[in-house]
Amino acid sequence: MPVNRKRLVIKSVIATLAAAGIIAGATGLAVLFGGWYNIGATKQHFPFVYAVLDTGLEYSVAHHARDVQVPPLGAPAQLRRGAAVYGAHCAQCHGGPGVAPSDFGKSMQPVPGPLIDAAEHWRARELYWITRHGIKMSGMPAWGVHLSDEDIWATVAFIEVLPRLTPQAYREATAQGGAP
Repeated sequence: MPVNRKRLVIKSVIATLAAAGIIAGATGLAVLFGGWYNIGATKQHFPFVYAVLDTGLEYSVAHHARDVQVPPLGAPAQLRRGAAVYGAHCAQCHGGPGVAPSDFGKSMQPVPGPLIDAAEHWRARELYWITRHGIKMSGMPAWGVHLSDEDIWATVAFIEVLPRLTPQAYREATAQGGAP
């Protein structure tokens, strides 16, 4: 292929990519400033929006939680404390074994996920980080403003035992702050 033809192909590819970028940017700005994307809490995001946000969430939490030092977890007193904190602050939105979230929690968009299997998807330090710092635009508050580190770690310890609790054991633990 002659040199001039190669240059023409390269210039055409670059021009095409630049034009596509400009068109995509203009379309995004039109959607943004036109107010066409419904951000109401009664309307779900498109699936690709959830996919992008979930991927960003996973990478962000892993990055920010990488240096968190995990204390020993699972002592009975700590689990009692975690059960009490979970019952008072988490169950309304996330529910528990055999217990659905409250109507308030179910009305949120995105709907808060159940934490029954959170320990399978997140490390303890990541659960701590999420609980302490919250998640923007999800309704998940930054509990570090309201709870002590000991309460947050106790809650993480309790979340780690949630999968092993029966509905009866869960209700007893959160109602009385009893050891699960």
